[in-house]
Amino acid sequence: KGGQPPLDPSSDTDDNQTDDTRRFYADDAAQEDLASTKKLDEITVGEYDAVFYPGGHGPLWDLAEDKTSIALIEDAIQAGTPVAAVCHAPAVFRHTKAADGTPLVKGKTVTGFTNSEEEAVGLTEVVPFLVEEMLKDNGGDYSKTSDWGVHVVQDGLLITGQNPASSGPTAEALLRALESSDA
Repeated sequence: KGGQPPLDPSSDTDDNQTDDTRRFYADDAAQEDLASTKKLDEITVGEYDAVFYPGGHGPLWDLAEDKTSIALIEDAIQAGTPVAAVCHAPAVFRHTKAADGTPLVKGKTVTGFTNSEEEAVGLTEVVPFLVEEMLKDNGGDYSKTSDWGVHVVQDGLLITGQNPASSGPTAEALLRALESSDA
């Protein structure tokens, strides 16, 4: 919708702060950029080198069903642009399709918030779907590590991270993918 994106309140608790989040909160320019995001329908894939979907529970309700977001991801993959998603954000792959019409994640190694992590936070019966189950149902080769451990996988242009601890490493994997494509 543009502007300041909503923040999952559980992501902003003191015990969830990291060096990266503290650095962000100390960076006025970064906060200003985040507060003035574009609407998805104003985004042209060709103007960007990559697409990154951060986590939080929100994508389960909005981005997973948003036709503009779905088209953006499909266009990015068709254009050879890497797409990364971490924690609950792999929900954005729920309805995305490959060029042949099959689910985008079919046959791809992917990860995202696990069923057991969702159970641990007590939201299994609240969320509209479980990320792990959806990725498997769409034919993804779902990969995971222990709950709350860092886990990132890359399969072609798709880069996915398992949980909040995987956020920074997922972003780093995306940067490495961009650097290797420049070579």
